[in-house]
Parts: sequence; structure tokens; C-alpha cells
Amino acid sequence: MAFTLEIGKKAVYFDLSATDGKIYTLDSFKDSKYLVVFFTCNHCPYVINSDEVTRKTAERFKPQGVEFVGINSNSKNTYEEDDFDHMVERMKEHQFPWTYLHDESQEIALAYGALRTPHFYVFDEDRKLVYTGRGVDSPRDPSKIKVNDLANALEELTSGKEISVPVTNPIGCNVKWDGKEKHWMPADACDLVW
Repeated sequence: MAFTLEIGKKAVYFDLSATDGKIYTLDSFKDSKYLVVFFTCNHCPYVINSDEVTRKTAERFKPQGVEFVGINSNSKNTYEEDDFDHMVERMKEHQFPWTYLHDESQEIALAYGALRTPHFYVFDEDRKLVYTGRGVDSPRDPSKIKVNDLANALEELTSGKEISVPVTNPIGCNVKWDGKEKHWMPADACDLVW
């Protein structure tokens, strides 16, 4: 079995606290036509430098019924700034157009097979996975972006087309697993594309 959720698989259920003080489950987004779940955090330069590109993509596709949900699964014991209080501060400061959830137990990151921050998962109307991987080809330096894979996948999805590139390798920092050194990844976690 692959570490990362594979194309065609259903979205994994979650029940997590958000920065707005509410609890959200997968069902909280059932009225959204499409769902983008992405693993993110507060400290990673790949996240920080590409957040505005992600914001533009989220805003662009919101009218077509695409909802974005960010999940921070990083251990606060690896990076203090990845704790919940910093998540709340970050949302207050940046007002991102997505719900920001905290996966303190890291169970959801494991269930989805999140490899890096950011790592995107796009689900169709039936909540089946149609795209997984990177947002853009240069998240750390947006001035060098040539391809926005996430936007391309959403453009095809919302136009009723088949996703031409359903899998890419996420680019970013690895998820910070509790009790492990900061560059550790599970043994079966590997690139999605060779």
C-alpha cells in the first residue's frame, strides 16, 4: 500500500480544531462542490513564500465551488512557531481564504500520507482524489514560477475535463514528526513520481 493517498481514493475523514475556535469535520464542507485539502504550517519558507500564490488560486476558483482547507500537522516540539497560538496569529495577520485546522496528533497527516509542506490534495464532487502534489514548480521563489499545477488541475476539474497531470512531487519542507529529528520521514514515504 502506498504511503500517500492515491488517485481515485476517497477523502479521509477528519475532526479537527480550527483557528476560528470551531471544530470542523470532512462533512463540514459537504456543500462545497470541490475540496482542496493541503498540508501547511507556519514556519516553512516554501509555504510562506507561496502563500500568496495559493491565496490567488483559492480566490480564483471559489466562484466555481472550490473550498480550500489547510491543515498544520507539524510538531510544535520541532518548531515552536508551528503551535496552535501561532496558527491563530498567522490567520489574524494574513486573513487567508481557507479554514486552517490543527492536526496535533498527526493522525490526519499519516492518513493522507502528507510528505511536505505544502502538499495539496484535490477532491471532486464525490470526494475522490483527482490531483495530489505540489502547488507550483517554485514555491520558495515565486519569481521563478513557470507552472501552477494546482491551478491547472482545478481549471480542468471545474471545466469537466480529465486531469492531465494528476500526480506531481510536492516541493517543500518535510512534515515535522513528533519525537523525530527535523528531517526524518517515514520509511515508506517517497516521491510520488519518478
